[in-house]
Amino acid sequence: MSNKTAEAFGYPATLVAETDAWLVLLRPKQPTFGSLVLVCKEPAKAFSDLSAAAFTDLQTAIRGIERLLRDKVAYEKINYLMLMMVDPDVHFHVIPRYEGERVVGGRSFPDAGWPGPPALAAAIELDPQTLEGLARDWRREWRPA
Repeated sequence: MSNKTAEAFGYPATLVAETDAWLVLLRPKQPTFGSLVLVCKEPAKAFSDLSAAAFTDLQTAIRGIERLLRDKVAYEKINYLMLMMVDPDVHFHVIPRYEGERVVGGRSFPDAGWPGPPALAAAIELDPQTLEGLARDWRREWRPA
């Protein structure tokens, strides 16, 4: 199941994982390497509209996200941003934070905002092939608990 927000972030090509209530998507524009979008599958437009089951399942999604990003990014901090300014469905931007840069595939991914707020405008846009390949690789390594 998807919604307009998931589709705006490239679903299904960007799908890393799916829980009962949440989709974990690779963010096409990467403010830092490993940035994700966590999208609720329920038809909720406000955080308070989520069911108790979705809130419970959020823990499963977050555990899986943090395990995956620890392994793949070695983040120092992690930011969960619920901006919801353009995309209507409940979702979080998950931004792993680190000092300096991460180099992946010969490409540098600096954390331009470190140690302050994430610099979302400095994001690096991944081409469709890289995005789909990375999502596919991470999907194989997903372990929620």
